[in-house]
Amino acid sequence: MPIPSQLLPFLLAAAVVAAEAHLILPAFAEHQGREEQEQQQAVVERPGCQDMCGNISIPFPFGMGKPRCFLPGFKVTCDTSSSNRPRLFLAYNISGPFQRTSALNHTSTKGGTGSGGNTNAVELMDISVADNEARVYIGVSSDCSTNGSRHFLAKFQDIVLGDDGPFLLSATHNVLIGVGSNVESMMVTSFGERGKETKAYMPSCLSNLMRRLQYATDGTCSGLGCCLAALPPNAPPLTNFGVGFMPRPNYLWKTNPCFYGMLAEKSRYNFSTHDLNGIEVLYPEGVPVVLDFAIRNLGWCPPEGQQQPPGYACVSSNSTCVNTTRGNDYVCKCLEHYHGNPYITDGCHDINECKLPDLYPCSVDGVCGNRLEGYDCPCKAGMKGDGKTGHCVENFPLAAKVVVGLAACIVALVLMVMAHQLLTLKRFHEQNGGPVLKGVKNIKIYRRKEMKQITNNYSCVIGEGNFGKVYMGTLEDKQQVAIKRSIKVDKNMKAEFTGEVIVQSEMRHKNIARLLGCCLELDVPMLVYEYVSRGSLYDALFGLRRVHIISVDMRLQIAAGSAEGLTYMHSAGECTIRHGDVKSANILLDENFFPKVSDFGTSRLLAGGKTEKTERVIGDMSYIDPIYMGQGIVTQKSDVYSFGVVLIELITRRPATYSNKRNYVTSFVEAYQDKRARNLIDNDIISEVDIKLLEMVSGVAVECVKFNPEERLDMKQVEHRLLEIIGQGVQDGQGRNYQADLSPAPDDVALLKSWGE
Repeated sequence: MPIPSQLLPFLLAAAVVAAEAHLILPAFAEHQGREEQEQQQAVVERPGCQDMCGNISIPFPFGMGKPRCFLPGFKVTCDTSSSNRPRLFLAYNISGPFQRTSALNHTSTKGGTGSGGNTNAVELMDISVADNEARVYIGVSSDCSTNGSRHFLAKFQDIVLGDDGPFLLSATHNVLIGVGSNVESMMVTSFGERGKETKAYMPSCLSNLMRRLQYATDGTCSGLGCCLAALPPNAPPLTNFGVGFMPRPNYLWKTNPCFYGMLAEKSRYNFSTHDLNGIEVLYPEGVPVVLDFAIRNLGWCPPEGQQQPPGYACVSSNSTCVNTTRGNDYVCKCLEHYHGNPYITDGCHDINECKLPDLYPCSVDGVCGNRLEGYDCPCKAGMKGDGKTGHCVENFPLAAKVVVGLAACIVALVLMVMAHQLLTLKRFHEQNGGPVLKGVKNIKIYRRKEMKQITNNYSCVIGEGNFGKVYMGTLEDKQQVAIKRSIKVDKNMKAEFTGEVIVQSEMRHKNIARLLGCCLELDVPMLVYEYVSRGSLYDALFGLRRVHIISVDMRLQIAAGSAEGLTYMHSAGECTIRHGDVKSANILLDENFFPKVSDFGTSRLLAGGKTEKTERVIGDMSYIDPIYMGQGIVTQKSDVYSFGVVLIELITRRPATYSNKRNYVTSFVEAYQDKRARNLIDNDIISEVDIKLLEMVSGVAVECVKFNPEERLDMKQVEHRLLEIIGQGVQDGQGRNYQADLSPAPDDVALLKSWGE
């Protein structure tokens, strides 16, 4: 459409500022291209990247700080200088994105004089990677009478997202709004090559109260005080846009001096007649506007079966790439029935449709079952139909004789099932060593029905063991117990299993979780242990039951008690036993933080302390002895190595991690040898006395994790060393606190980073 000549002065200031900006863009674009190429190559994962600004989430590909923390064009900044709240912004760039404010003095019939614009970064409200949308705040344009009905001061707000950037104004989620007694607001945008842009005036809307304020009504934008216009859905990509005004006189300028125009998200603006009263700035922070984003300048999605190009952004499994209509760009989405972030590794997770009945219906007469890539909702037993459509009806019997015949069949079937169950129970009992274990004094043999009563039909799951779930139970005397699955026993393992159970039943030590009984009438035996209320040491250090401050005295008590339990295990009886899976998750704590070693049901007897080559020991890779990893050899010194890793966790309060180079252990040992161990001690420990005690414990840990098993301490020596350290702590006295910051020296920053690699 032709541009009215009287409109040109209204956008003069904005055009001048835009032209000035274009003069310096080519050199900047070349620098930006090199920078974005380096960022694209660096992006692999997001460890150590800030993912929150106040209460606003920053999902990848957005990010801040190091280039690997965000994709090109998605850099953000977090402004914490405000006393009210942290504010998140798209990183300012001279080619966009930014928001510009320009002013113009004019009359309703003639042009005027304009001033250069001020530019600011665009503030983010929230980000949705699932919808590939970002919600931002954009300022409101105003046109206010200064002297009479025909003299105005206009302030225009326009947005420059940049032709090469990832962002576009969403034409489907936003609308144009005008507020005023006689205002015609219009959206102004520009298209074409830089320096040769063509301005276009797209939608507009008119609000005219005909000099009667009483015509305006709260909550409606019908043209009386407030007007609204949809954006054209087939418009070219909207990267540079703003809101201006057609010149119209303001007959109510004394009481309602200002007209307003804005782009806003649908349904976000609720008109109020108070907005007509006339303040120069309406909504100072701006109004919500939705931007679409996509991965730019990397081409279309690769054809199915073709190798992914360098820098391909859809890295999550169960994700897909979708081309956009803009050209030469794409977005990433999780597949149907998955949700999450497709831009990070393993970011898309299966949706449990059964927990979202409003979105995935299932009849009350149906049985909802989640599965990958969907869900099922068959009708309940005795009914037919489709539970997803809500149509399930009962199956009525055809005749009385059918009922009688069915009843007879049921009775016969029940008798057969009962006989089969009795035979099965007897077979399991014998297979799992029942005749041998029946005569053991220190252990009780439970029936299968007793286990159901004790566990309330296995209703309370309190954790996961190596071989399955761990259940809470209550014995007849109200004692709480933990019940876990053992290994499946075949005829070749019967003697070994019964031997292990007998040895465990004879272990009576304050630092070992006591085996109380077992149930053998199952395919896989169930073991009944005493229940330890506070959970594991891992939970106390790092997990859901994390204790905010753990004193050095308490850490030494936990370490010494655990060492005492392992020492007893290594030396009790004619046949010694090694644990095989020592880790902080297998050291339980009671209400007084008293440690008890648990979960040694996977261990194997070692006659006379001999080494044994095995493939059945299951251990955590972060704690396991490197000798076992390389040779399959498990000894009591393997337990010593694993316990050394637990000591490092107690000292540093950093969870053990696994890597091929064993950086977690190696970095700690190197720091200790370089006399820098104190730089790795938990930041909560500030007392010099406590720090020295933990340095002494560090020496014990280093002795435990030596590569050559022959050079390691044995558990008895470890126990004695820890008790000596406790004695030293008693001599040195108290007067400690645990709430200051013990930050590492600059030389140790790289060392600390290497722990997670």
